[in-house]
Amino acid sequence: MRKIRKYWFLGSLAIIMAVLLCRYLPFTVEAQTETPLWPGAEAGAQALKGPALTLLTPTTDAKLRVFAQALALVEEQYAEPKPVKDLVYGAIQGVVSTLDPHSSFMNPEDFRELQIETKGKFSGIGIEITMKDRILTVVSPIEGTPAYQAGLMAGDQIVKINGQTTKNMSLTEAVKMIRGPKNSKVTLTINREGFTQPRDFSIVREIIPIRSIKARILDGGIGYIRLSTFQDQTDSDLRAMLKKMQQRLSPFKGLVLDLRNDPGGLLDQAVRVADEFLSSGLIVYTEGRNPQQSMRFYARAGHKLESASVPLVVLINEGSASASEIVAGALKDQKRAVIMGTKSFGKGSVQTIIPLEDGSALRLTTALYYTPSGQVINEKGIIPDILVEEKQPPPGKTLQNLRDEAMAKHMKKEGLTDKPWDRPITTAELDQDLPLKRAVEVLRTWPPKKLAQQPKG
Repeated sequence: MRKIRKYWFLGSLAIIMAVLLCRYLPFTVEAQTETPLWPGAEAGAQALKGPALTLLTPTTDAKLRVFAQALALVEEQYAEPKPVKDLVYGAIQGVVSTLDPHSSFMNPEDFRELQIETKGKFSGIGIEITMKDRILTVVSPIEGTPAYQAGLMAGDQIVKINGQTTKNMSLTEAVKMIRGPKNSKVTLTINREGFTQPRDFSIVREIIPIRSIKARILDGGIGYIRLSTFQDQTDSDLRAMLKKMQQRLSPFKGLVLDLRNDPGGLLDQAVRVADEFLSSGLIVYTEGRNPQQSMRFYARAGHKLESASVPLVVLINEGSASASEIVAGALKDQKRAVIMGTKSFGKGSVQTIIPLEDGSALRLTTALYYTPSGQVINEKGIIPDILVEEKQPPPGKTLQNLRDEAMAKHMKKEGLTDKPWDRPITTAELDQDLPLKRAVEVLRTWPPKKLAQQPKG
């Protein structure tokens, strides 16, 4: 009975501290982001504050006693001895696993690796993953990375990592297994629509490039900018490219912003990118149970490039997620751009990284993203104004064949964005990319009939 009381106290303390820390420690957005500091953010972006302790209800207290009793019985009577710390960590993991695919518990080692990742000093294969219907799923490979070059695609299901099943594996565990030293190999067993059985993809890890902006131009004063991810310098790189295009294209008649297969990244960069094309108005807002977790981000007036007001078409697909969905949603709702392609992925939740006192941490979903019109992004995605499917393969070929051909061109530096940015895209290149071709047609016959008038700045 004495031991049961002891573990009741330890178990209760562990859960109480976890609950309290979830509510009151500083706010960090997403697994890869820092606290967003942006002039358009309201007070909700500041560190959360609250009392150090809170009282438990009688119901909660009774449930914690049951938990402590179970913990003590496992510790005392399980066939093999188990460290109490492992049991407590396992209990917390069990609690978090009942929430949503993006919440997780990180032991001290996992948390240290995450801190390294946020600084960009890691090697891997360049892939964004999530849990979809409890299956480890590829959101998108980042363009130019080993995963992209190996032919991984948005929607691929990862059923094994190095031969180990991913069933019941957490996101944190999966990321840890996929990352590794440069030049080492990882084998992912992939299930994909159209596969008769899962296939192995052996991929060599590399330092993931941080270049997120690539560009080309077209005859007739039209620019093309491809965003592969949202990194620290994405906004400044975008602005620099817009300046170059403004000087090169005279007149500058239109721009295609390609967010296809962009898995997202930093929230503040999403806000800044959208702000480049908006003179006023709401960009995105978040709402959570705690009022201090609710934030609103607005476009700034002034300091806009002339090129940032050109007619704009944004391309999205099922690989466009998170930050790219924020940009597409803002530009769509503010009637600033025509959104074209297919429905985006639907990753629109805010994860708070909460350090715990022993060096571990919780990654907890604390809020959801909403577009300016109030549409939730999470699990809904952004619906394009104009639906344009990818080019269908000719008879005798599959979508994978087309992807392989595109990859072969990329490896030979013959891909669309492998050539100098100021070399015009040819008609033959446009014919290989149906959504881009359609976007250029819309810009050449601007304004689209169904596009509402742009709001006055």
